[in-house]
Amino acid sequence: MAQLLLLIVSLLVLGHVPPGGSEFKRCWKGQGACRTYCTRQETYMHLCPDGSLCCLPYGLKSSASVKPENV
Repeated sequence: MAQLLLLIVSLLVLGHVPPGGSEFKRCWKGQGACRTYCTRQETYMHLCPDGSLCCLPYGLKSSASVKPENV
């Protein structure tokens, strides 16, 4: 009886684990992450298709946003 109860409890716990697809969506050629808020080490670049922010690490934005000037 105790083993049956343990099996039922463990199945209920495993049912509440989020699926692997719940990770953040990628953006900006796979280098950014779509999130509601960016972390301190990230900066906002543009909006993702779902309306969330595309957050990039600071090092990537400076090199990604540099445009050559026509002289």
